[in-house]
Amino acid sequence: MPGAAGRLSGAAISADGTPIAFDRYGAGPAVVLVHGAFTDKAHATLAGVAAALSPWFTVFNYDRRGRGASGDTRPYAVEREIEDLAAVVAAADGPVMVFGGSSGAALVLEAAASPSGPAMERLAVWEPPYHVDDSAPALPADFAERLDALVRAGRPGEAVERFMVEAAEVPAGAVGAMRAQPFWAQAETIAQTLSYEAAVLGPGNALPAARLAAIARPTLVLNGGDSPAWMTNAGAAVAAAVPGAVRRVLKGQSHNVTPEALAPELLEFFA
Repeated sequence: MPGAAGRLSGAAISADGTPIAFDRYGAGPAVVLVHGAFTDKAHATLAGVAAALSPWFTVFNYDRRGRGASGDTRPYAVEREIEDLAAVVAAADGPVMVFGGSSGAALVLEAAASPSGPAMERLAVWEPPYHVDDSAPALPADFAERLDALVRAGRPGEAVERFMVEAAEVPAGAVGAMRAQPFWAQAETIAQTLSYEAAVLGPGNALPAARLAAIARPTLVLNGGDSPAWMTNAGAAVAAAVPGAVRRVLKGQSHNVTPEALAPELLEFFA
């Protein structure tokens, strides 16, 4: 159905029957955008990127399962999310290029490394949050299970707080103040997806170097010049692990990259 600024809304059906909602922009070669934690296709960053790329590409910006207008069939498995991405790629009906941000970047890399993953011509990723040295925050190996247990116990706010403090390095005091903000209720409604993010990254967010070495597609790895050192180190490690990958550092950008900085890099690489 028609939307604002040339946007069309639709849905792909994943292999397990889950509807995966997307917005489609523009015309031209297909680009699929994959978002990270706490966000969906309505988030300003990827919605802005989609609009910026739409004069040159057909852009599919989708809600990952459990978010926005997409379904959330249980039980969860990373393989199901790869199938979700494959369903959106199939809806694009042609050669597809894919961008993933943060934990969405890790999902794109897992899909590209999987023998049963979707056909993708080019990959671009923004700061996949792997932990490659001691400068990264320490996470328990069962982090996904702990987050899921909190949600199942009816404590989604604690799961959100734990993810923010332990994985995203938000100071505990700042998280306490966030609880009074209007967006907190929305964060709690998708708290079950935080265990999905942890599952995509794997135990301890360890770099899956052997799997990344199997990726045989042109790959662009992007970092922010103002991001924490551990994220910069992770980007360098991903670029070293993926054969032939190119890495760029965007001056003045942090992990919360702006669409104005991101879109030109994607336009150049995908064109």
